[in-house]
Amino acid sequence: MNTEIIVALDFPSRKEAVAFLDRFQQPVYVKIGMELFYKEGPDIINIVKERGHKIFLDLKLHDIPNTVKSAMRNLASLGVDIVNVHAAGGKKMMAAAIEGLEEGKIDKRPLCIAVTQLTSTSPEMLKDELLIETELAKTAAHYALMAKEAGLDGVVCSVHEVRKISEACGEDFLKITPGIRPAGSAKNDQVRVATPSFAREQGSSFIVVGRPITQAGDPVKAYEEIAKELL
Repeated sequence: MNTEIIVALDFPSRKEAVAFLDRFQQPVYVKIGMELFYKEGPDIINIVKERGHKIFLDLKLHDIPNTVKSAMRNLASLGVDIVNVHAAGGKKMMAAAIEGLEEGKIDKRPLCIAVTQLTSTSPEMLKDELLIETELAKTAAHYALMAKEAGLDGVVCSVHEVRKISEACGEDFLKITPGIRPAGSAKNDQVRVATPSFAREQGSSFIVVGRPITQAGDPVKAYEEIAKELL
């Protein structure tokens, strides 16, 4: 399976996001997160889709099953390609997300993935703040298996958990890995980071790259360099 790039459109408004996308002559896969979606609403989805780009709508739903089901029914009607939930919401909530997507889909159901542990989570935070004694990789693999049993298509995880999740859930179960930085890039607020080539070697289905591309002097060149590294 080839590893694909998802560019994180972490911009404060549509003006910056559109100016960035207009640099690209070809469609790219993009991630629209809370910052941009909460500012611009569903209109930003239409704007990006009109330019031919695929969309991972990264809102990380986590609520009671019925609320998540209703929200996913509405999100499915936007025609995005990937949506997500927090695996910590449990199997009933994740199964409800799939039900909502099936009810609201336009053509085919958006892929639904579950966040295992954020890449800003350290082993110390997991133990001292969340009171989870199990090691990070084992916790992530357990959450991934719950997601698969609930009918989801994959997970968001650190690249360092990809192999363990593949062992638990199979190679075809999607692994989307944020925290990807070319060698020499700043970690910023990420803790568990890796290079694109390491992510490919581990078996990531998609890598999510934000600032190393969006804040580069030449974003298109930065994107192409990462694409070359993945090959």
